[in-house]
This record gives sequence, C-alpha cells and structure tokens, in this order.
Amino acid sequence: MKRSSLLFDPSLDALGVGSAHLPAPQPSPVRTLAVGLIGPGQVGRALLEQLRDAAPRLATRGLALPLCAVANSRRMHLNGVESATDLEALSQHMRAQDHHAVLVDCTASTQVAARYPQWLGVGIHVVTPNKHTGSGDLRRWHAATHAARQSGAQWRYEATVGAGLPVVQTLREMIDTGDTPTCIEGLFSGTLAWLFNRFDGSQPFSTLVHEARAAGYTEPDPREDLGGMDVARKLVILAREAGWDLSLDQVQVDGLVPAALAALPLEQALAHLHEIDAPLQQRLERARAAGHVLRYVGRLDASGGARVALEALPADHAFAHGRLTDNIIALHSQRYCANPLVIQGPGAGPEVTAAGVFADLLRVAASLGAAA
Repeated sequence: MKRSSLLFDPSLDALGVGSAHLPAPQPSPVRTLAVGLIGPGQVGRALLEQLRDAAPRLATRGLALPLCAVANSRRMHLNGVESATDLEALSQHMRAQDHHAVLVDCTASTQVAARYPQWLGVGIHVVTPNKHTGSGDLRRWHAATHAARQSGAQWRYEATVGAGLPVVQTLREMIDTGDTPTCIEGLFSGTLAWLFNRFDGSQPFSTLVHEARAAGYTEPDPREDLGGMDVARKLVILAREAGWDLSLDQVQVDGLVPAALAALPLEQALAHLHEIDAPLQQRLERARAAGHVLRYVGRLDASGGARVALEALPADHAFAHGRLTDNIIALHSQRYCANPLVIQGPGAGPEVTAAGVFADLLRVAASLGAAA
C-alpha cells in the first residue's frame, strides 16, 4: 500500500492541519479507502479529529482511511509535496492510489462542486456537505448522478441537509423499500431555529442576529441565513432525492431581508439591520394574539410546489418545540400518511456536520466490503 509522507508532515500547519490531527496508519487492513480532503476549515478539521480518534476502532474492523491529499483554495499537499492548488493534479493523484479513493469536499466552492461529474466519472467517490451541485444547475446534477451510475462511484451528501442528522439516508431508504414520499416539510436552518426560539419580543430581532453572529451561528454575512436561500437549497436537494426535478428558481422564497437592505455592503447592512425589527415585532404580536408561534418553514410536495417562508404555527405544532439550533424534518409518505416520520436534532455546527460527512465515508467503505 502506498503511504504518503503527508500523514506525518508538520508543514501541513500552513493549511491549518497539524500532524496530530491526522489518522495514524493501520496494520494490514482488510479494506483501505484513500481520503483526499478539500477545505480544511472548521468542518474539515473536525472531520480529521474524528478520523484520528476512530482509527484504532476502525482498524479492529478491518478498515483504514489514510489521508493522502489535503488542499485549500491556495495550496495543496500531495505525497508530502506542497504546491499551488491544482484540481486536475489532485484528481490524477487520487486516481493513482492503489486503493479505492474518495474526495471529501468541505468547501462551499462552486468551482470545486463543478468537478463532481468528472471525479465520479473516473471512479473517484465524492462525499460532501457542499450544496452547490445538489441544488444547482439541474443538468450538472443529472451529469453527476449519471457519472456515478456509469462508473459505480458513490456521491454521498448527507451533511448538505441536516448536518449530522440522517435525513437524506432515511428518505433514500424509504424510497428503496417501496414507499412514496408525498410531502417534506420542516425547520431546515439551525440559525433561524435558534433565532425564532429566542425571539419573544423582549429584545429586538436584530439584537438576536448580532448575538448569533458573534457566537458563530450565522454566516459571516447573516443575510445569507435570513434570506432563506440556504433552506431553499436543502429543499431542492431533498426533492431531487425523492425523484422530483426541482430547480432553485422554482422555489418560492419569502426572505426576511428587504431588497434595499440586501443591496447594501455588509457593514452598512449590519448597521441598518434594525430596519427589520418593527415588521417582525408586528408579526410576533399577531401570532401571539392567535396563540401561535413564529417559525421559518420549508415545505415541498410531489406536485412540484416548494416554498420557504416565516409562518405562524399553533403552539402545539411539532415545529414549535425545537431547542436551540434543532432542525425538525417531517417526511410524509404513503406509509407515513396519518403520522409523518419526524427527524429532529442539532442541524448546525462543525462537529455534527463532520459527523455526517464521516458517516457517509463509512457508508462508502461498507459498500466496498468493509465492516465499518
């Protein structure tokens, strides 16, 4: 088996990844899945920690996941040699491995996501929390799924929807066992769940947004969360998984940011974020008067309808009882018609997102015969 000096290369600190974070080599595994990581940021580093910690346990089950490549937007390490990031060279390096190879894309890059059909077409497995191919141009999505079918490579993207929650896998298993989804709805944003769990009128909504941003719950530009597009992308991914050819421009998105505020540079927008306070306070008071709560809901159905919007829900509704950053996803189907299958739990954070990616790595390994 090829063993890259990358496993012990202290110069990886330049990429934010030290040798202490990397999985140790394992003796004579039954199955080896060579891993290349793109994007050693918060999620990527958490994943490497989890791989390192799990390596001894996985070895007893006949599985090794050695890291053979790591790259950020500027630099990459292949076989211990640092160079400027070149995705084509990275692809060739992964194809040259003696074992099955998987590229883990922990970026939010459209350029990296555009490579999925090529990688899958040459037999490289892809595991990712990156939403751009799953929810982007429908032709590229079809190209990626077709390439995977033709080559036998796997494209796994559990963490694109509910971080570490088994949403995609559950939906996939429902369909594989003959069930037919009829509606998928829920709270898909951990950020917006946290905000509306806290929003009780005692302080302005914009104050909560600033607090969430300081705590790292939002994107650097919180308008990306408040605008609803992240939730819309998750709906598109699930729709396509269910066999419905939905595109992002078909989703009705009712965001929380007025157009004038959305057009401002970030710092100006943050300074004027208080402009959303009065309308939201009014909506909160109307909801309370009716005995309702406010929640930001995504909903799609088999007829092609898809909408993302702030809704007033009865206080006894399942979506009214989340905690902190909980996602709550309800899967309605022919089997689960009277009572939907509900998945609930933390839907944000580097550790739980990395766990979702790790679970997909183990699914790929298991399909290759490893006892993961």
